[in-house]
Amino acid sequence: LLSGTETLGSSNMENDVSLKFRQQLLLISDNLVTEDVAALKFLCMDLLHLSKLECVKSAADIFKLLMAQGYLNAEDTFLLAELLYTIKCHSLLKKLGYTKEKVQAHLCEKGRVSLYRQMLYELSENITNEKLKKIVFLLQNDLPKRRIIPSALDLLTALEKQGLLTKDNVQILEDVCATVSPDLLEIIDGYKKKRQKEGTPVNGIFYFNPRLDLNTWYLKFWYFSALKMFFLTVESNFKSYPKNLQCGRFMHFCSACILFQWISMNHLLRYSLLFSKTPNSGLFFFSFLQTLTSYKMDGPHRGFCLIINNVNFNSCQRKGSCKDVEQLERVFTWLGLDVRTYTDLTSGNIINLMQTWQHMQDHKDRNCFICCILSHGTSGAICGTDDELVSIRMLMSHFTAKKCPQLAEKPKLFFIQACQGTNIQRPVYVDTDGPTPDLSSVQERVSLCESIPEEADFLLGMATVDGCVSFRHIEEGTWYIQALCSKLQLLVPRGEDILSILTQVNEDVARRVSPSGTKKQMPQPAYTLRRKFIFPIPMAPPPS
Repeated sequence: LLSGTETLGSSNMENDVSLKFRQQLLLISDNLVTEDVAALKFLCMDLLHLSKLECVKSAADIFKLLMAQGYLNAEDTFLLAELLYTIKCHSLLKKLGYTKEKVQAHLCEKGRVSLYRQMLYELSENITNEKLKKIVFLLQNDLPKRRIIPSALDLLTALEKQGLLTKDNVQILEDVCATVSPDLLEIIDGYKKKRQKEGTPVNGIFYFNPRLDLNTWYLKFWYFSALKMFFLTVESNFKSYPKNLQCGRFMHFCSACILFQWISMNHLLRYSLLFSKTPNSGLFFFSFLQTLTSYKMDGPHRGFCLIINNVNFNSCQRKGSCKDVEQLERVFTWLGLDVRTYTDLTSGNIINLMQTWQHMQDHKDRNCFICCILSHGTSGAICGTDDELVSIRMLMSHFTAKKCPQLAEKPKLFFIQACQGTNIQRPVYVDTDGPTPDLSSVQERVSLCESIPEEADFLLGMATVDGCVSFRHIEEGTWYIQALCSKLQLLVPRGEDILSILTQVNEDVARRVSPSGTKKQMPQPAYTLRRKFIFPIPMAPPPS
């Protein structure tokens, strides 16, 4: 009888553990969006049969397959932790009892995702939509006809199915990356170098590239410094010629520019292709023209970045907003701005602050001005902590050329994290940035174009379209600000302009969904910029 009682108790305990474990998996699955599921499927291609993966509809389906193959169980969840770590869902690690640092410490001994699969996934994360279109065009004869390639992961999967891409042969990737985006070669070269350490050649040869031993940020600094010296030297020689000879010398100047690009980008960054590939000599010329159509960002000081963070209102708190502020401070400091943060301002204090910075004389030595406001709001307005509304247009109008001549012809960027409608929704883990008081009769909706001054050089980035709510995770911050900071860190080092970055932010936020699966969000930018706004590439790596 005792033995039977022990057996029954043991069985009940195992059932409880199994139920709790499956509940954990279901909770994790509910917090992963479609893009995350696609990434998990791709990372598991070396572990699970492709035919089974093609039937997957959710993360829970993948977990079930991994459990069936013995890769995942209640006693050993490291593979799932490794997968979540790889796709950068670090906040979900704690549900498995892991931290980012703990996963990193055990990857060498317990990691199951191959170096090859990691390299391909990292490559896909760095292929923008524009680059993807170019790569698909180059490979149109190698890809299946009539098949749409919606993402970089789909492209890589198609190449593997065709047998054109394997762990021992990545030549096709090197060829297209050398043409479309030479910076992507660093990812491939890093993989080849790691394979060499294991004694395994890639593409049938052992490969060595001295640029892998250089700090890439320092390399960029060296490259652009050399480029500047080159221009100064050629310009001084050009001016020394008589006017009747300068036309001919100008053609030599253009040829010299192309030659410099040919040597630096193809020899320094890809010397092994020097005699086997025809370099894209026009790339540098178009890059040079782009600098002429961009705002000047080479002054002694980048500019000021104001952050207004309203957390404590009369009847509620905007929990999670401090997480946004931490990210904004880190990212804009990394981008070279002088960040100033203000917390819990009433409507009157917000207006007074704008007036103070409107008359700041230090603007004349700065390249730009940025203001981030995190608060509750309604159509065309944000709330002070006293629940009074302040017009977004009125706030921005303090910095027109007439009222703030120090910022004339300089870009002025405003990012507003606040609801633009009164429909308040409060799910379990997601809160809305909607106003607490009854604001339905205060003012009618205004279009976004009416929120920015009629003058040039303004950009207004709104977390949501007019009339709708925006969402805020009470621990991880708002969807919009977190996406903005993430895309700035990813795309600024690639030289992307702010409008291209905000397009990527739109895509990121649009893919998200609330835990209930019923709530979505769509950001919206509006602008009167006359030129491209491009942040100079920082010397330091991104903060996170």
